[in-house]
Amino acid sequence: MQSVQRVVATDASLGLIGKLAAKHGPLMFHQSGGCCDGSAPMCYPQGEFIVGDYDKLLGHIGGMPFYISGPQFEYWQHTQLIIDVVPGRGGMFSLEGPEGLRFLTRSRLYSDEESAWLEANPIA
Repeated sequence: MQSVQRVVATDASLGLIGKLAAKHGPLMFHQSGGCCDGSAPMCYPQGEFIVGDYDKLLGHIGGMPFYISGPQFEYWQHTQLIIDVVPGRGGMFSLEGPEGLRFLTRSRLYSDEESAWLEANPIA
């Protein structure tokens, strides 16, 4: 079986990532379970968010690193995160806010085959 991606992005998200990167340079994403922004992934200029010891690099979307908090990973480790874009205002610190769009996390459960591959290939 080919490798399984833990995080992917829709075409709309990739378009917005390209637009934001053209304006702000390299980006990074962080998925927390915070109270203020719920489950919205936050987009920052790369290096402006300090990644903690318990954060995990889940993968890359649009060439940009995507981190998740350790506790949030424990809840969502059985699902693939699908980063989408919808109309609205993003989190107050997230770069997409002024664009009239916001990133949104959707998910799907892994198949048994994908789960077996992920179990054999854990992330650090």
